[in-house]
Amino acid sequence: MDAPFSGWQEGLRYYLPLFILALAATVVLWRLHWQWAALPFWFAAFFVLFFFRDLPRQSDADSSTLISPADGTVVAIEDLEESPHYDGPCRRVSIFMSVFNVHVNRAPFDCTVRDVRYAPGAYINAMKKEASKINESNALWLDTPHGSVTVRQISGAIARRIVCRAQPGKSLTRGEKFGMIKFGSRVEVYLPPETEVLVSLQQKIKSGETPLAKFQ
Repeated sequence: MDAPFSGWQEGLRYYLPLFILALAATVVLWRLHWQWAALPFWFAAFFVLFFFRDLPRQSDADSSTLISPADGTVVAIEDLEESPHYDGPCRRVSIFMSVFNVHVNRAPFDCTVRDVRYAPGAYINAMKKEASKINESNALWLDTPHGSVTVRQISGAIARRIVCRAQPGKSLTRGEKFGMIKFGSRVEVYLPPETEVLVSLQQKIKSGETPLAKFQ
């Protein structure tokens, strides 16, 4: 069985060297009586540790409710007649994740991964609507008992690496962690057109916790 995804583990190779560097700088600068000059090293180390935080989440939503796959702000709710990321008409909810949000992504519902489609692309600001069309992305096509759902991870101007541990055929439970996007990004959720959306524009939401939509 694969080990559960961990944001802490994913970020270890980023923040551990920074802490070692900060400690070394403190020792050297202390001898020169410039110990205060080591503060930027400690700030950088703790900020990167903060970014990769992986907090426990739990939802008491009923069995027909999808929960948010990402932390962030709802920036768009749209009805689409067609999309390359969904079979037929759909409803799309877009979530912007700033560098201050938890970046671990979770399954919105009990599902089986039908397909994973990675697409290389640009790295413009994920707040911009054009980012959905041209930025690097990774789409998980999910089958649920109530219909298909697509969760699409999109990189941003700072985020340059999408991490996805889910593979076709894998079963995920609602709230299960499957990956993350490093350093600021966007997540889009494509839903059946009759799905009731439970969030509103500019609402702050949390992955694995906030009710996002309800199957009809």
